[in-house]
Amino acid sequence: MAEIIFQSKLDAEKYYDHLLKYLPNINDKETILLIEDRYIVKIIGSFLSIEISSIVKHAFYEFITNIKRDDWFREILKNQYFYDDLEEQQQIIEIIYSILEGQREDLTVFLKDSNEETNIKAAIEYIFQDNISFSFDSFLKFRLRPYLQSLESYVEIAIDEYKLEQEYQIFVQMLREFLLKREPKIDLLHLLFDEEITFYNDQFVEMKRAELTRLIDRKLLVNHPVYVDSASIAPLLSIAPTTIFLYTKDPDEPLVRTIKNIFEERVTIKSFEALREVNKWVENQHSSENHA
Repeated sequence: MAEIIFQSKLDAEKYYDHLLKYLPNINDKETILLIEDRYIVKIIGSFLSIEISSIVKHAFYEFITNIKRDDWFREILKNQYFYDDLEEQQQIIEIIYSILEGQREDLTVFLKDSNEETNIKAAIEYIFQDNISFSFDSFLKFRLRPYLQSLESYVEIAIDEYKLEQEYQIFVQMLREFLLKREPKIDLLHLLFDEEITFYNDQFVEMKRAELTRLIDRKLLVNHPVYVDSASIAPLLSIAPTTIFLYTKDPDEPLVRTIKNIFEERVTIKSFEALREVNKWVENQHSSENHA
């Protein structure tokens, strides 16, 4: 017989319900008891079959790493960083999972390779090796302290990223408002993203750096010197084109996404192949003019 003593009725119910989902038949389910008034999940029997023992341990592992992990993230956010708002908590937790799932390689490098899965499973094997009664809270404190500390590091990294994203959204909104007040100096602008950004006017004539610099509204650089790129964002906002055709090999490049976020429906992303088609059209126009 083994029994797990939880700190709360809710945790006991969560593990009990989670475990029942994995048991293959009714007879197996009858070996598991929930003692609600004492917050205990009891596994009856002098010994468990290998199959049932494996299920109990697997369900316990998933309870820790899936079900309770979100609870602990929220507790850390609330108690250590004072994020009480549930929506803010959820946004930060989503960032954490995007890191854990490898979607943000730039942030993954800040995480220590703690070999969590192996360590947690080893701790579970140890605690279940005898027919014993144990406290879930003590198990966490003495066996899973490194795991709980790693959760704190995930939260810390995600909060930093969340703050950066909030600042970025404020920055984008501020520039959208600046753009709304601008009269377009050119209706159509072509932007080529290669090793550097090249501007072309509506006749597909390249706009040189000196010309772009003259067009920049100095208030942009004075008021927002850190955020506004004088080679791209500043001239774009100053020209305030009605339509931007942006030619790039990588639509997910950060600067491309920023321009798209600021100018929204004014921007159309195009491929390098589309740029060749425009070049052909311009050459044909020039050829026709020369023959005339």
